[in-house]
Amino acid sequence: MSASQPTLGNSTSSVLGRRLGGELTKLRTASGLTQTHAAKTLTSSITKITKMERGWVPMRDPDIRALCELYGVHDPGVVGRLLELARVDRERRKAKGWWDDYTIPGVMQEYVALESAATSIKAWQCAFIPGLLQTPEYVRALREHPAAKMTKSPEPDEKFVATRLARQRRLSGELPLSLRVVIYEAALRNFPGNAATARGQIEELAKMADLPSLTLRVFPFGAGMHSGLNGSFNIISFAAPGAMDVVYAEAPFTQRWMEGGEASAAYDEMFEMIAERSLNEGESVSFLHKLRKEL
Repeated sequence: MSASQPTLGNSTSSVLGRRLGGELTKLRTASGLTQTHAAKTLTSSITKITKMERGWVPMRDPDIRALCELYGVHDPGVVGRLLELARVDRERRKAKGWWDDYTIPGVMQEYVALESAATSIKAWQCAFIPGLLQTPEYVRALREHPAAKMTKSPEPDEKFVATRLARQRRLSGELPLSLRVVIYEAALRNFPGNAATARGQIEELAKMADLPSLTLRVFPFGAGMHSGLNGSFNIISFAAPGAMDVVYAEAPFTQRWMEGGEASAAYDEMFEMIAERSLNEGESVSFLHKLRKEL
């Protein structure tokens, strides 16, 4: 699905809203009912049902419960996950966070807001150091590299650096983000900037590996080929594993959201396969220390 955040009048389609709407649409279709049946149950218009299923508007708990009853969904676990997804979506829509003080372009504004609301993230990165783990020197060097000119944010460099550092606060505090990261060896060798930048970034990665909230692994060249080499992706979770996952995937000149349950499950399976073939945590830190000495 497109990474854009379309608008309709005063309504905004959010990633979580589209995920929730998609789940309700699947349940309605499976029950053999139409939007007309749903509209009658909620004593509303078909237009409202359309907006709900497309993620245009936040959803009320009574409406979700009524639709689940209509569609024959009585499993408390299923209903509970839908209600939790609706709650997080409502909070996301009204949230005013630190990111409002920064000029964050395009899809990244939605991503940063979701990152702030997430409980856990699984990240596979085959080209760059993940944003949550980048040093200021790495960010500056990356911004100055010729390859970044065509996609560079108009935000001043130092403010962009400050944005990255603000994101890293999620890794500490009372309710830290649980982050599992696998980095391809190429991302650890093809550094922007000079050797000092590379050494500083690798040293910082080794230090951050001690954080209780972070699991860091390295996928070495010797581990072979796999489908994840087609591009980097992040799996963002908001409750129990798999319950409300959405996937953010990157490609040259574009970013995409995968919001369906089957799509997120496929990416999760791929991530676990990559992690299983990677160096374990201790081996990964040893790899980082060895690599730093080589630079």
